[in-house]
Amino acid sequence: MTAPDESSSRQPEAELPAVPLLELRSGVPPLVETASHLAQVVDDFGAGTGPVAIDAERASGHRYSQRAYLVQVRRAGAGSVLIDPDDFGDVPNESLRPLAEAVANEEWVLHAASQDLACLAELGLRPRRLFDTELAGRLLNYPRVGLAVLVEELLGYRMRKEHSAVDWSKRPLPESWLLYAALDVEVLLELRDVLAEQLHDSGKAEWARQEFAAWVSMPAAGPRIDPWRRTSGLHRVRGQRGLAIVKAMWEQRDQLARQRDTMASRILPDAAIVEAAATPPTSRQALGRLAGFSSRGAQRYLNQFYAALATAAALPTSQLPPLAAHLEGPPPARNWPHKFPEAAARLARCREAVHELAVLHDVPQENLLAPDAVRRLAWRPPDVVTTETVTTALATTGARPWQIQLTAEALAEVLEAEALDG
Repeated sequence: MTAPDESSSRQPEAELPAVPLLELRSGVPPLVETASHLAQVVDDFGAGTGPVAIDAERASGHRYSQRAYLVQVRRAGAGSVLIDPDDFGDVPNESLRPLAEAVANEEWVLHAASQDLACLAELGLRPRRLFDTELAGRLLNYPRVGLAVLVEELLGYRMRKEHSAVDWSKRPLPESWLLYAALDVEVLLELRDVLAEQLHDSGKAEWARQEFAAWVSMPAAGPRIDPWRRTSGLHRVRGQRGLAIVKAMWEQRDQLARQRDTMASRILPDAAIVEAAATPPTSRQALGRLAGFSSRGAQRYLNQFYAALATAAALPTSQLPPLAAHLEGPPPARNWPHKFPEAAARLARCREAVHELAVLHDVPQENLLAPDAVRRLAWRPPDVVTTETVTTALATTGARPWQIQLTAEALAEVLEAEALDG
């Protein structure tokens, strides 16, 4: 007897309903391009209620500048607007300060505020209170905290992704781009409310408040020391002379990129600089024959790059850059096991303690305590290790009170045990 076909009698599985695509409730918002329109927006937003959702579009990957090329704002009672900063003068221009003053006492809601606060400040938009939906997601230990992911998981809408890497400096901006940009603030306030409730329910609301306050009060970042040392592949360059060539060519490329307002790698990739510095060509023609200099941008500025190389090659020894980078903190931890084994042992145990606490409190390890704070503590622990001295040491690294409260005692115990073992 033939066994019955189980597949024929099995009931079909119910299909999950498709996640609806997020759409604008009131169509594409108006593009603010005149002073009179901006003045009306200021009045409307000043009369609105509740928090203010803000986002900015930059042209990362296309332009040298990290300035904002479009600003999206939304508030209950005022709706959404899109503001083109180009219509109010060269950026930075403080053109949106009146809008900032109209909502100065309100909470501003951003996603990944660390990416946009600087470019918003160039336009006069500086918050006094902040809610960062990405950072809230991190504190709640969501595995992925992109805006689209959180909106889909918590609000049940799928967001568009097709214009995530476009050149926002393009003018005029296509309407499909404006629609995409407006969607970034369409449900940002609703997302904020859901996350705020979860933070409260999980006992993490105070953690978030301290984190948001720290970002609001954080001073603008200063220029990096020796930014040319971040050239990819620099480890393949040997000797001070080679480093001098990298430095000279990097600075020449940076000057050209700044002048043209384009991404530096579009003019010359890092690999080309490293190739030239590793085995310096002795003529302009030889430089142009290197594989990394085959692009149109490299050939266009071949004279400038060879002049930079030749100048570096002729520098006196006293003017060559040091082999080691200037360090404001501990040396790279990867070197500790061989050069500083005691510090490496302390760091390993400190990291283990922070990891265990992160699991206990259901928060990412890097958000419980910044890796740099852990490194600095392990590199130079207090002369007398107590919870109080560790508390003081962590505070000097910028650790928030909630982070210190959760980690200082455990780290003091680790450092005490290491001292006894040593």
